[in-house]
Amino acid sequence: MEIAIVDDEELIREQVCSLIKSQRPNCWMEIYTTGEELLAARHKFDLIFLDIQLEGMNGIEAARMYRKQQEDTVLVFITRNREYVFEAFEVSPFYYLPKPIEETKFLEIFDRAAREALKRNHWGQETLLIRTKSRSFTVHRNDIRYIENRGKKVEIYTVEDEGPIEIYATMAELTRKLGEGFYRCHRGYLVNMAYIAEFDSDSISLAGGAKVYLSKKKHGEFVKIYMDFLQKEGGTVI
Repeated sequence: MEIAIVDDEELIREQVCSLIKSQRPNCWMEIYTTGEELLAARHKFDLIFLDIQLEGMNGIEAARMYRKQQEDTVLVFITRNREYVFEAFEVSPFYYLPKPIEETKFLEIFDRAAREALKRNHWGQETLLIRTKSRSFTVHRNDIRYIENRGKKVEIYTVEDEGPIEIYATMAELTRKLGEGFYRCHRGYLVNMAYIAEFDSDSISLAGGAKVYLSKKKHGEFVKIYMDFLQKEGGTVI
């Protein structure tokens, strides 16, 4: 999931970043201090936390212009003043968070907004266009079991099990693009958590028989993220 935080108060930016990381460490975040910076980035975010009272262009005007290109983005306004609520209706905000931000309320709204963003983006059904030197084809996001790093190339392993798809790409790029539900368990591997069958201190076994490395430094983080993933997907931990 890709998230933008737009606020001219450093303490608010730091607080929001910290709270997001505590719940979804794999989220990709970009920080802006003005609405102009957000628009100049020309990037499609899944979720935006946007201060209304900004220097220069205010948050409502920035949202109005952003909506012209990106209608599906989930928008959460952050504000100290409720007088803007009615003016902001036209940009269809998901919620208004009052300042100062109360931690428990933020985490509740963030969880709801993140779920809505995934729903709007048809998470799991997204089709990826993959290009190689000789051809272009599509792969469903939820058909990818894991990805292995091969220097300047990566190998994508899918449920079709007809051998890997080899393309020029970086693991960092694919980790960002695939987002929620995928975990970079080792510098050489990115796994789809939906296919995890078993894991121990240094490896992960996937449905279909594949086994990949789990960095010992990441073991604790992985367990937390995977348990959260199971809970959100309706799984049960015994």
